[in-house]
Order: sequence, then C-alpha cells, then structure tokens
Amino acid sequence: MPNAAKTIRSFNAGRDPERLAMKYANLRSSPFVFLRGTCHLFYDRLPAGALFSKAPTAWLCGDAHLENFGSYKGDNRLVYFDLNDFDEAALAPVTWELARFLSSILVAGEGLCKSTDADALCRTFLDAYACALVLGKARWIERDTAGGLVRDLLDTLKARTRPAFLDRRSDRKGRRRSIRCDGKHALQATEAQRERVTRLIDNFAASQPNPGFFKVLDVARRIAGTGSLGVERYIVLIEGKGSPDANFLLDLKQALPSSLVPHLKKTKQPEWPSEAHRVVGLQRRMQAVSMAFLHPIVGRKSSYVLRGLQPSEDRVMLDVNRARLADIRGVIAEMGQLMAWAQLRSSGRQGSAIADALIDFGASAKSWRGDLLDAAHECAAQVVEDWGSYCEAYDAGLMAPPA
Repeated sequence: MPNAAKTIRSFNAGRDPERLAMKYANLRSSPFVFLRGTCHLFYDRLPAGALFSKAPTAWLCGDAHLENFGSYKGDNRLVYFDLNDFDEAALAPVTWELARFLSSILVAGEGLCKSTDADALCRTFLDAYACALVLGKARWIERDTAGGLVRDLLDTLKARTRPAFLDRRSDRKGRRRSIRCDGKHALQATEAQRERVTRLIDNFAASQPNPGFFKVLDVARRIAGTGSLGVERYIVLIEGKGSPDANFLLDLKQALPSSLVPHLKKTKQPEWPSEAHRVVGLQRRMQAVSMAFLHPIVGRKSSYVLRGLQPSEDRVMLDVNRARLADIRGVIAEMGQLMAWAQLRSSGRQGSAIADALIDFGASAKSWRGDLLDAAHECAAQVVEDWGSYCEAYDAGLMAPPA
C-alpha cells in the first residue's frame, strides 16, 4: 500500500465505518478535496527550513483553505463572513497557515481559475494579508462592510428563514418534528448514541438560564465536511422557543487533537481543560464575533464542540465558470485580510507574537513572499502526488473501512 494511503488509514482508525467510507470516496474525487480531507498529511509533508520556523508565532485556525471561510450568524444575531473551522487550531509560525491556504489555491486548479492565473491569485492573497497586518487593526466583514461576491452571499441570506431551514432538515407531523435521515445530511443514531447525546445536552442545559430551551427532541448522526467525516458528530433537534417552527438545530462534534501539534516540538502549547476548550477558546479569540451557541462540552471519555446549525451558514462559490475572475480575486483578497485580522485579534495571547511583530512581518513581505510561493508550489505538487498514489490504493480496494 502506498505510504500516503497507509498514513490516512492509520490516522482515521476507529472512526464510524459508514461515514468513513464516504470520506474515502470523497478523497478520491479531486486533489482539492483530498487536500481538504488530509490536513494531517499536509503537515507531515511540510518542508523544513527557516521560512517555516523563524516567522512570527501566532494563533492559526490550522486548516486554512478556500472552503474554510463562510457565513454564519453570531451570538449578537448579525451575520458575518469569516474563518469558520478551528478544529486544528494551534500556536504555530504564521507561514504554516499561509502555505496551506496558498496550496489550496494552486491545487484547486481550473475549477477556481485558469492555471496561469493561480500565481496571480496567490499574490493577491499575500498582498491583502500583508497590508492588513501593516495597518495593525483587526476588522471584520458583515453585510454593511462586504462587497462583491461576499456581499451577494450575505444579501441572499436575508431571505432564508428558520422554518424553511427546519423543513429542509426535518420531517413534521402535527406539532412535532424529527430529523430527516436522508443519507446526505444525517443518518440514524443508535439508542445508546441518543441517550449519550441527550445526557450531554441536559448537563449543559442545567447551567443555562433557560434549560427548557435545550430540551432534546431528536438526535441523528451528522454527515458534514470532509476531514471530520467519521468523527463522532450529531445533529440535535431541541425545543428552542417552541414546536414546531421555533425549534433549533444544534451541531455536536467530538474534538480531537490538532494535527499541527506533533510537528511543533519547539513551540509550547498552552494546557487546555479539554480539546473542545481549545477549539472553542481559539474560535472565540480569533473570530470577530462568536457563532451562536458555541460552547465546549466535556463527557466521560471525549469532549465536544456545541454550536448552532443555521440557515445563514454558506460559502462563496469560487468557480471561474460561474463568476468573473475579478470577483474571485476580490474574495481571495478579503480572505487574506480575514486571516491577518484573526492573527492580530489574538496577538500577545498565551505565547503568540505581539501585534508589533506581526506588523513588522507584514512590512517585510517582499523579503519572504517569493520563497513562500515557491514552498506553496512544492506543497501543492506533493498533494497532487499523494492524491495519485491514494487513488491507486482506493481503486485497488485497499481503503475499505473495517466493518
């Protein structure tokens, strides 16, 4: 079995076989999906050298790529566009985050842009990132401050309602709803899983001002993402403000250790009460406004990240066949700004570089930008090579999850 496939099997050992089979099939579909679903492999392959060891250390989301930016409703009820996945968050050199994002542009290929435009998009991203650092002020993107494709996305969200969202994700009988297990978004949960999730939510609800809001009505296994497929994850239907149309849907996801940490021997990570506390703590720190219901929950053997599932969650479609290259370039620039703002917002915290160090790094972009682009090309080429060997293993039937 090729080394990449063997590493992937080892990393995913113990996951839910039904959803793990979906993950393995997804990884076969394209190099970009493979990049998204194998964050651990990317950092295993990250080139050594001063570029990746001497850059300022900051809080990173750890898994920056084109589809880990999106819209969501904050706990202040406003809708934002920001980084939105912090499962891999860790304290690391900023160049690790930059290399992964640039690699995602290069690997996305012709679905994003013509191959001759990929380097230009990478430079657009780096210019926006460096300029945002130099300004030294963390900002945010909401409907009133957005432009281009992001503004179009946020404008469309105004027409999305909670009852319609509930109707898409659940079945209604009289005044009662149940989660729709359609094989696309959800699968049936076992009785033991239902009991465990209900117990976790009940314990959490007991600490809230209105425990009845979190009364569990139904539980299902959630199908979402790529890298996390097979991880213990649930959709939870709760009473909310009343059945049937004021119910709420929650996402409860097991938190696992960051894939970056094994490669950060020289960068001391803070001690967290649990992995969920790490994910939630850093998400709250790096986003301008936290997502609704974001909270760590600790069980007997695992910890979980709780958050709301919302009709306002979506991503910008970066497809050269559906949008002008100039509009795609605008979104890429905004993503560069958002990454810089997240690092500035979390600067000087628990070992991260202070804002002045990040500002200086941004001001010196000319001295490191070329080397970083070269490294991103090397990383992207490695992703494509690993995907090719993975496809051989998958096609040979070597990636079937254990029953």
